[in-house]
Amino acid sequence: MNSAERVAGKVVLVTGGTAGIGLEIARRLAELGARVVILGRDAARTEAAAANLPRSAGSLPGEYLVADLSQPAAQARAIAEIEQRWPDLAILVNNAGMQVNMASVGIGDDGCMAALRSEVELNLMAPIALSLGLMPLLARQPAAAIVNISSGLALAPKRSAPVYCATKAGLRVFSTALRYRCADAAPNIRVIDAVMAYVDTALTRGRGGVKMAAADAAAEVVAGMLRGSTEIWVGKTRLLRWVHRLWPNMARNILRNS
Repeated sequence: MNSAERVAGKVVLVTGGTAGIGLEIARRLAELGARVVILGRDAARTEAAAANLPRSAGSLPGEYLVADLSQPAAQARAIAEIEQRWPDLAILVNNAGMQVNMASVGIGDDGCMAALRSEVELNLMAPIALSLGLMPLLARQPAAAIVNISSGLALAPKRSAPVYCATKAGLRVFSTALRYRCADAAPNIRVIDAVMAYVDTALTRGRGGVKMAAADAAAEVVAGMLRGSTEIWVGKTRLLRWVHRLWPNMARNILRNS
């Protein structure tokens, strides 16, 4: 299979696709001829993002699904609707996420336990639910993929977002274990872990440091998908990977206060 055939003409669902990295991934895949479905929690933004995607000849107008994936019941409803509306789904991109930042120094939950629970649901449980729930659809395709957007913070966490880092570490481990399962039961499904760098998005707004452009990050994710990679190290995470492997304490110290 050549690179273009991995996405051209295929139905692709991108969660968190209304802005930032998700929207840029959706745009690039649409440009390559994929039939992209955007999933977001705000109806107006989701509809607008889908309507403005590039369309190849003969493709349908922007398709979208509204769901708040931080709610378990909404995850189940989304799976049921996807099964009904897009039974030929071939690629799932689990991109939606949130980050709850706590005081750098302190004890307890800073009064944000409800937000932390939503963070776990959106960042970890939603990708798990969608991946497992939609696998019967993906298994029917000759070549399918699940793309999970994790983070360099899964390797070396920062003190101000302990739950975010934990969810991304969990997502990396889930991706690896799911890849093992697919190798045995559904070898047509490729499970991809895209390790995200520090990117200029709403999630990082107001923070200092050198940020990667969302369009550039998305371009690296899509390029990895086209190459057939199972791990995609985005931007500076390629360097972090080796630093963590050779000098893990150095990697942790670099990101501890990021």
